[in-house]
Amino acid sequence: MNKQVALLGLVEILSALSIGIFILTLTYRLVKIYGSKRLGIDEGNLAYNILIASLLFSVGHVVNGVVQPLLDSFRLLSKSDISSLQLILKFLAYGGLYIAIAYILSISISLLGIYVYTYITPLDELKEIRNNNIGVGITVSTIVIILTLFTKDGIILFIESLVPHPNFPTTL
Repeated sequence: MNKQVALLGLVEILSALSIGIFILTLTYRLVKIYGSKRLGIDEGNLAYNILIASLLFSVGHVVNGVVQPLLDSFRLLSKSDISSLQLILKFLAYGGLYIAIAYILSISISLLGIYVYTYITPLDELKEIRNNNIGVGITVSTIVIILTLFTKDGIILFIESLVPHPNFPTTL
């Protein structure tokens, strides 16, 4: 059994579970607070809950893409001569950085998409969502999900550019 790979598996499961719960809870609470304080939307508004679900999916989908760059970082770090504790700490540090970047970018892109869409259309989508217009809630939610699908690869590519690669000698 490869001890470092087994350790990676356990760390990944525990970190994914804890980070996933934390990120989804944080996102849910922030969006609920924004909806109630800024938009005046109550708990029972189905259109707004549909929008929240799309934001949760979008954030989860983008953050899920961080796994491969994180594994690449771990594989590169595991080849160095560091202890298991140092390996775990570096894995968690890189993981936290990658997840924070993915989280911030996914929330920003989703919110930017909502506000650009509401700006370019004659309808006030946020007002319609406040009035529990489910059709508008589904439309705006679909836009959030599609923007996430379009931008996820770029976000992941950006994060992959942060993976520390060893320096290779150049011969020219």
